[in-house]
Amino acid sequence: MNINKIARVFAAGIAIIVAGGVLAPAASLAQTSKEKARQRDKNTTRNIAIGAGAAAVYEGVNKRGTNAAILGAGALYAGKKYEDARKAQTREKGTYKVYRYRNGKKVGYYQYVNNKRGAYRRI
Repeated sequence: MNINKIARVFAAGIAIIVAGGVLAPAASLAQTSKEKARQRDKNTTRNIAIGAGAAAVYEGVNKRGTNAAILGAGALYAGKKYEDARKAQTREKGTYKVYRYRNGKKVGYYQYVNNKRGAYRRI
């Protein structure tokens, strides 16, 4: 098998995985339609990031650097939006951590529950 055939098989496999993630019904724990819509948007953003990353790898293997760079940048942007949505969703549930740093390293965190600060925990 030459490299182009391997790249095509790899890209086809990634495409099947992404399509399965997009088309498969997500188990939603959300109660309201607003929460369900937010969860659906978050999952769609994640799937776009995965698909754009796979496409960037495929384009890079086929020596299309400009396309790979653009798709890679899109994947990074979608991944960042997904992380932001995930953190916002966690905060809405009322449980999150606020980390403390010393000399650029995490040294501990406060656990917040229902927007009330709990005990400090060292890492």
